[in-house]
Amino acid sequence: MNVIDKINALINDSQITKREFANKLREFEPRLNSTGEIPSEQCIYRYLNGSRELKVELIPYIARVLGVSESELFSEEVENAFGVDTALSKEGRDIIRLLPYAPAKVIRNIKEQLERYKKLYKEFCV
Repeated sequence: MNVIDKINALINDSQITKREFANKLREFEPRLNSTGEIPSEQCIYRYLNGSRELKVELIPYIARVLGVSESELFSEEVENAFGVDTALSKEGRDIIRLLPYAPAKVIRNIKEQLERYKKLYKEFCV
């Protein structure tokens, strides 16, 4: 998954529209190095649909809008764990986000179940 795909997936997961994303991004007043201007809403749409190359100076602002670290925009950790399917990726992130609220017994049960699936996977898929 490339950076633009990841950004679009995170926008989708955040349940905001691309217009809302663009407006929030513009509120931070990011300035492009080449022009010193804040990118227009249309320019941001072009970044998101891949018809224009994303400017690296926008990465910190994009991460802030999406509530993630800059490195998470480039990380494939979630996709490797849960596949590239956005729905599964979101579900996996939701589970990880909720784990701190689970009692220790639930965590142990989840771990045991996942260990069983891992063993089955190794037996039949590898």
